[in-house]
Amino acid sequence: MREVAGKNVVIATGEAAKNFNGIIKLNESATMLWRMLESDASEEKLVDAIIETYEVDYVTAQNDVSMFVTKLKGAGIVDE
Repeated sequence: MREVAGKNVVIATGEAAKNFNGIIKLNESATMLWRMLESDASEEKLVDAIIETYEVDYVTAQNDVSMFVTKLKGAGIVDE
């Protein structure tokens, strides 16, 4: 993750860059999740953090986390 023009972005590097050559812009919640992933947090911990920070229900938080992680995995930016 890097800050570019005041925005946090993630770009693929190494082998991942062969399959994905775009940029993923991170909003505030995605930045929080990214930082947690850097510390090897589980998806369940990510869900808990979303619930606590944004006061949303479990299903909404779980769906949001799942979509975010799936997007990163699809881009080859994070491993399974």
